[in-house]
Order: sequence, then structure tokens, then C-alpha cells
Amino acid sequence: MGKKIGFIGLGTMGFPMAANLKKAGFEVIGFDAWKGVYEKAEAAGFTMVDTVKEVAELADEAVISMVRDYAQNVDVIFGENGILSAQNTDGKTVIVMSTLSPDAMNELGARVESESGLKLISAAVSGGASGAAAGTLSIMTSGAEEIVKGFTPYFDAMGSNTFYYGAEAGNSQVAKLVNNMILGINMNAVAEGLKLGAHYGLPQEEIIKLLHVSTGDSWVARNWSDVSEWTADTALAVLQKDLKATYEESIKHNLEMPFNALSSIQLFHSMGKEKK
Repeated sequence: MGKKIGFIGLGTMGFPMAANLKKAGFEVIGFDAWKGVYEKAEAAGFTMVDTVKEVAELADEAVISMVRDYAQNVDVIFGENGILSAQNTDGKTVIVMSTLSPDAMNELGARVESESGLKLISAAVSGGASGAAAGTLSIMTSGAEEIVKGFTPYFDAMGSNTFYYGAEAGNSQVAKLVNNMILGINMNAVAEGLKLGAHYGLPQEEIIKLLHVSTGDSWVARNWSDVSEWTADTALAVLQKDLKATYEESIKHNLEMPFNALSSIQLFHSMGKEKK
């Protein structure tokens, strides 16, 4: 296992993930399009560079991409001064930890491997900013099994549970959609249950205590104090994006998933938030 790991995208999730890699003993070669994070990153011990190309050249064996979406991943990998413009990258691996659609991830992987000597694996994450900071993320991986297993030390530094879903790069993204679909449905259920209790004057904290020790228990119920504070322009917006992506997958493959469809529509209303 090499000691230098490239990390692109030092935002709300990426920065603490990279910090945990540093704490685990890896040298982090970092890049972010927003230069305002560089001082903080350098103070955390990261080696910050000016281009993605430099990240790819300095990394021993892998570059993590934790940017926002498909377009940004395309730019990071194929753009001017992107990963593919770097020298001596044959045999290295791009680890995409962004959340993309399954088809988009498969297309990205196929293009990387047809246009270069690089490999690509997917490693979607769940656990939010708090999980990223604590190093307790759930990491859903897919791609060539021997490559994924070889990077276990990286995943162990960032998360507490790593899962493998097969050779297709997009499979990890399916797992992420499954998780977030169930999360969204459950959030709607807890919010509606609390609404009924409130109508009859039942104290919310006692309802939550009941759920914790009864059949209505769930991660949402056990973390309601945090979940109820999720805002329309951050966590709720990200979750709705995934619910909509799941809906699009259901249409594409003719799968009946009415609870997901309803949850995507009702999410903001159920949570008492104004959509922005």
C-alpha cells in the first residue's frame, strides 16, 4: 500500500475524509477548485497542489474524487490538466466517491479504462458530515474485486463499514440509492407519526422514547434530534436528489416503487421545511 493518496474535492464531506486518511498515516496530496480551503488544508498537514494533474502524478497508486456530480468528475478526469493529462499514471486507480447515477458511473468507468491505463472503482458513502468527521462512514464499493480489496486500508481510515457489490462500477451507486430510498420513506413515516401525536397533544419526546424501544424503531427515530434539523438547501436537498434518481431508475426499468415516488414529493412538506 502506497503512502501518498490523491484527494480531489475538500468540501463538507471530503475535507474530514482526507483528514482521517492523514491521521491514519497516509500523505494526502490535495486539490480543490476553491482555493479558500488551502490554508486550512495545509494546516491539517495536507500537501496541496495547483492542478489535478499534479495530484495524479504525485499519488502512489490512487486518486480519490469527492466532487459534486458527474460533470465535475468528467472535468476532473478528462479536462485540461485533469487526471488523464498526467504522466506515469498507468496502473493507478481513480476512486470515485461521489454519488452518481448507476449508468453514469458505468459510463465513466468504461471511458476511463478505454482512454487510459488507469482503472476506476466506485465507493459511494453514507453517514453524512458527522460520519465523515468521526471516520464512521458506510462505504459501498464496486469494481474489480482485487483492486477494491487492495485499498481496504484507505476505506478503513474513512469508515467503519465497507461493503462490496460486484464488478460493475455502478453497482455501489445502486446500493446508495437503496439506502437513501429507505431513509427517505422512513423520514416521511416518522414525521407523519409525530404529526398525529402532536394533534392529540402527546409530547414528542415521549413518542420518540417509545419508538426507541418498540417496533417503530429506526435510525431516523434514534437520530431524530439531528434529522429534524436538516435544512432544505443542504441535507434534504441532497436526499431528494437521490429519491428522484431512484424514481428515474424505476421508470427506466419498469419497477413499481410507489413509496419512493410519494416520499420524494412529500419530503419537504413532511419535514415542515420550505423548498428553496
